Amino acid sequence: MQDAGIRERLREGAATGVWLSIPSPTVAEVVAGTDADFVVADTEHTSSSVETVEAIVRAVEAASGETAPLVRAAWNDHVRIKRLLDTGAAGVIAPQVESAAEARSFVDATRYPPEGDRGLAAGRASAYGTELDDYYETAGDRLARIVQIESPTAVDAVGEIAAVDGVDSVFVGPADLSASLGMFGEYDVPAFREAVERVLADSEVPVGTLAVTPDQVDHWREVGFDYQVVATDVDALQRGVAASLDRVDEA
Repeated sequence: MQDAGIRERLREGAATGVWLSIPSPTVAEVVAGTDADFVVADTEHTSSSVETVEAIVRAVEAASGETAPLVRAAWNDHVRIKRLLDTGAAGVIAPQVESAAEARSFVDATRYPPEGDRGLAAGRASAYGTELDDYYETAGDRLARIVQIESPTAVDAVGEIAAVDGVDSVFVGPADLSASLGMFGEYDVPAFREAVERVLADSEVPVGTLAVTPDQVDHWREVGFDYQVVATDVDALQRGVAASLDRVDEA
């Protein structure tokens, strides 16, 4: 079980991550050997199963760095969330959260009774039950909980969402938010900028986002985000191969 370090770094807005879309423990282990504070194993838009996530969590924990394994749930659903947490993940991201009620439901899914309604199990997170008492007592304070803001409805409610006890951070999905505003990928247009500014101004917790290029990292820093996912495995692989191929063509 991970310690509370990544939760505290996220709450301070002092973390840097990498997004994992390739369902591979090997890729996760390679990335975890860097200086990344966390990785996010995505299950919303990938073929990753719970078994894959568990293997990724193991690989990240076995790597030489101090990277923490987070996972994005396919939906804000209690059944999905509890199975992901039982793998031993250090935290979870809930997509498409649009109200305080949905945020509270998400937090409840990550907390054991009486504070929440997560079911107890002898899974990997509790060392297969051998450390269940300790895990029950400490998991609520260790796990990082992040909600995604991806629509105008969520932007309107972000102050209430961020104020829900247990929400450690909100995370703007720039692609989905821009698409829901009818301007996919147009991050410099006034409507998108205004939406982001509202999220940054109204959130009581740190606000993160996703960059896929070094230029975007610089841009989002200037915009004012507290922390970022600074790369994705797919994009890094594509850019690395393309750069080498371009070098051959130039020669």
